[in-house]
Amino acid sequence: MPSDKTKQNWNTAHYAQVKVSVDPDIAAAFKADCQANGKSQASVLSGFMADYSQLNPDKTEPADKLDTRKRRRAAIKMITARLENLLAAEENYRDNVPENLQGSKWHEASESSICALREVIDCMLDIYG
Repeated sequence: MPSDKTKQNWNTAHYAQVKVSVDPDIAAAFKADCQANGKSQASVLSGFMADYSQLNPDKTEPADKLDTRKRRRAAIKMITARLENLLAAEENYRDNVPENLQGSKWHEASESSICALREVIDCMLDIYG
């Protein structure tokens, strides 16, 4: 078994340390979700950074293994949450369209997007909820 110093040297050579400051409630919820999904906080953050940067550090495996129903449900939960955030943003946009632009093609496109997002979210929750 390698010594702590050897492991530290290897980590220093292969990884960069990133410090993140977040609200304590968010940090606690993140830690609990990671534990519930059996993942380390570092691996989740690393995966997020790789996805955000459009990099996949391990080209031989997919970023997420979806081989169990539990993992697929967790992925659907995450996707649904993102869609709900998008829905809220679209509804906020629609609600703040000036009166002279209501009924315009942008307003109608926003309405269509809202309906489509609601339908997708409902379908996903019916299947995996």
